[in-house]
Amino acid sequence: MRATLALIALLAAAPAVTPATAQVQASASAPDGPVRGFTSADLFGLAIAADPQISPDGRHIVYVRRSGDVMSDRMVSSLWLIDVASGRQVPFASDGSSPRWSPDGTRVAYVARDGDRSQLFVRWLGPDAAGGAVSRVTTLPGDPNALEWSPDGTRIAFVANVAGEATTLGKAPARPEGANWAPPLEVIDRVTYRNDGPGYRKPGYDHLFVVAADGGAARQLTFGRYDDGGPLSWSADGRRLVFSAIRGKDAERQVMNSDLYAVDVASAQLTQLTTRDGPDGQPAWSPDGQRLAWTGFDDTRRAYENQQLYVGGRDGEAPRSLTASLDRSIEEARWAADGRSLYASYDDRGHRKLARIGLDGRVSAITDALAGGGLDRPYTGGEFSVARNGTVAFTGGDATVPADVWVWSGGKARRLTQLNAVMAASKAMAPIRKLAVTAPDGRAIDAWLAVPPGHQPGQRLPLILEIHGGPHSAYGPSFATDMQLYAAGGYAVLWTNPRGSTSYGAEFANLINKTYPAQDYDDLMAAVDAAIADGTADPNNLFVTGGSGGGLLTAWIVGKTDRFKAAATQKPVVNWISEALTMDNTLFTSQYWFSKKPWEDPMGYWNRSPISLIGNVKTPTLVVVGSEDYRTPVSEAEQYYAALQIQGVPTALVKVPGASHGGIASRPSQAAAKASAILSWFDRYRTGAAVGVR
Repeated sequence: MRATLALIALLAAAPAVTPATAQVQASASAPDGPVRGFTSADLFGLAIAADPQISPDGRHIVYVRRSGDVMSDRMVSSLWLIDVASGRQVPFASDGSSPRWSPDGTRVAYVARDGDRSQLFVRWLGPDAAGGAVSRVTTLPGDPNALEWSPDGTRIAFVANVAGEATTLGKAPARPEGANWAPPLEVIDRVTYRNDGPGYRKPGYDHLFVVAADGGAARQLTFGRYDDGGPLSWSADGRRLVFSAIRGKDAERQVMNSDLYAVDVASAQLTQLTTRDGPDGQPAWSPDGQRLAWTGFDDTRRAYENQQLYVGGRDGEAPRSLTASLDRSIEEARWAADGRSLYASYDDRGHRKLARIGLDGRVSAITDALAGGGLDRPYTGGEFSVARNGTVAFTGGDATVPADVWVWSGGKARRLTQLNAVMAASKAMAPIRKLAVTAPDGRAIDAWLAVPPGHQPGQRLPLILEIHGGPHSAYGPSFATDMQLYAAGGYAVLWTNPRGSTSYGAEFANLINKTYPAQDYDDLMAAVDAAIADGTADPNNLFVTGGSGGGLLTAWIVGKTDRFKAAATQKPVVNWISEALTMDNTLFTSQYWFSKKPWEDPMGYWNRSPISLIGNVKTPTLVVVGSEDYRTPVSEAEQYYAALQIQGVPTALVKVPGASHGGIASRPSQAAAKASAILSWFDRYRTGAAVGVR
């Protein structure tokens, strides 16, 4: 569970060539030659590395490669094997995810599709890690996840869904044989009855299982009307597994209060290890089994808390935070082989760092080059794993290409893959640089600026301000298709980390606690002013867009100022009362974003809702949302569109079919078409050509 308490944020035909894009393409290609600028069609050719798992001896890495498939219009996952010494890589599995090495390095477990379901597979490897037989070791109705090998390599633990019985009320009359009746009633009685992405929840709960590594029947270890989750960790003697869950009385009414539990593998007896009010997760026993590490925090109902790294005894007793003085949120943590320290990742000023953290709390930085996750926007991200000899595999990258696999050893980092080298060599990508911004209260705000390839200093450009979601998340100087497409369309693109963003400490993030949106608006305007003062932005051609929390701020901005020529609010919150009562995490908003329930303080909710400012809006505003968004539901976007229509403000509503909140850009054609629609909307209101510095 992440420490961010927020509106968790996180396209079919090629875009039409507008005058702006035609101008850029013409300048970026030779006569009758290939287009050198980044285009929507290039989204299908991208590949990104994820989940790099290094072998125990540090000699090989299995990683997930996600690549665009133009025929299925999806990012498909395959597994690849890298020899660390030579960098040579070979295909490992044509379909797969979640690769995990056995303790002796002779096998790799992974999840792959088998018909309509995912199953657990194991591949046996030879001395050089090549070849080997593959066996399916599960036959499950629910997809396995959170794989973890036992210390002796004989068993694999995992989490899977166990189907339950649907709730019924009353009884319909008997249906005559052969009759064509309507479907039966659906009765919903769970507090959280739908989730963004998966959709409406089916009856059942997630529980722990264990299966022999050679195959056979899987045995269920946990039970009840609770969802048990990974990651999992085995005790050194292989007798117990530790996991995280919200259990006990009123479990469904707890938002963040997860605890650690240990289950005896032989008897299935549960022992609760933590009890505080707040989330505890990502448990990991030390290699010798004498200590337990995990992440969490004390929940004070603030909008944001840093996720700290704790270490206690083997059962979590006498816990102490190793990172209380770090003032950054720990994303992942893994024990070093000697048990004297842990490797941990965290975001710092828009970069994801990897460090070694001693049991005394001393932090020794390794690299700040971790990157990865999504493709459309430049959020911080990146994953890593550690071999017994301390060699680290991680995903990293820069602003020009998506994440690759890197390795760190002996104090140096080395890039092992170049998945997008052919594309990068043939394309002129938008250059990115940092922009200094000072807020009205004197705070320094990080911002980055991309310009079209070939832009000459002193030439002013139309500017798109792109605002991140969350709002407790962070952008950085990493690759993003939206930014590249906007720049290829002839725009300068500005993105920032205003107050409320993560990676700057808890105090900075909580400057908007129970007030959002607030002074983050001032930070965003200061960033635009800095881009104008820098000589890059044309003050007469300003545009604004953003998604989720960024969509909320976009709608808030056009209610506060008329300085933008046009806007595109994506998957926004516009009415806090309706959002609180229709979002997927039903109990969240009234506990963490507000001090009271909607009916206790309706004006408090209204005054922070962008729709309350609709009477001020004159800016032509496009509204964009996924048709299956359950985080900021479609009704939010439709309310705003209707209000703009009533007010007589130029608008259009764009729905992305079948898209969830987090998956609005997951299909390449839709990601391309969405960016094209926004560019087309902005081009309608863009005036004049680029102008020189005054």
